[in-house]
Amino acid sequence: MRIALFQTKLSWENPGTNRKFIEEYFLNEDELFDLFVLPEMFTTGFTMNPSAVAESMEGDTLIWLKGLAKKKSCAITGSLVIKENDNYYNRMVFVFPSGAVQFYDKRHLFTLAGEDKVYTRGTEKLIVNYNNWNICLQICYDLRFPVFVRNVENYDLLLYVANWPKPRINAWDILLKARAIENMCYLVGVNRLGADANDLEYPGHSKAVDFLGNSLVDCESELGVFVFEIDKKSLEETRQKLNFLSDRDDFSLI
Repeated sequence: MRIALFQTKLSWENPGTNRKFIEEYFLNEDELFDLFVLPEMFTTGFTMNPSAVAESMEGDTLIWLKGLAKKKSCAITGSLVIKENDNYYNRMVFVFPSGAVQFYDKRHLFTLAGEDKVYTRGTEKLIVNYNNWNICLQICYDLRFPVFVRNVENYDLLLYVANWPKPRINAWDILLKARAIENMCYLVGVNRLGADANDLEYPGHSKAVDFLGNSLVDCESELGVFVFEIDKKSLEETRQKLNFLSDRDDFSLI
């Protein structure tokens, strides 16, 4: 499967501007890809003011994503602010080329920023099946909590989308590799660039690593689309040879 990750700056609470900027890069990318990955809250930046920017699942951004997915016959994923039943969610949507949508609501809300005060916590882990790949969706702060994402489903690819700031970027770099190694899966982490209205700086460091922690892509602080390929046969052969997942602990989440 060929994956394109977009490491980008974001305009604060300005969905129209962000959609236009993303679309330009998406449509001008000459390389073919099956999946396009955007950062967390890609239409707004990491805002604690959801009432100003929230959309519905039938809103402008979902309509736009479906149009782009159809145009290039690829899937697109990233998170945005969604209002549903009077609750706000940091929701990661996965839009299929057909226009079908699955979603994951962020489970671990970032209490240091008060995310838990304005957003509703998700409860369900989601494994998406796409092009014969099983893909687990996660958002930013989820990265610090390995129990919830433990690979009991034998998923193949773990995706993290984020607004991860510069002061803690070392944790991002280390934990992404750790999650890939311990779960014996490919991993893609997409972080944003630039600064937000709270004067937080985001240095990028988006990356892709394989099931042994080897780097496939490391974007550093460069803006742009990065296309790479992952190989399921190689994953399966390594899991057979190094069958570490068979020794994982049994547990249940409350």
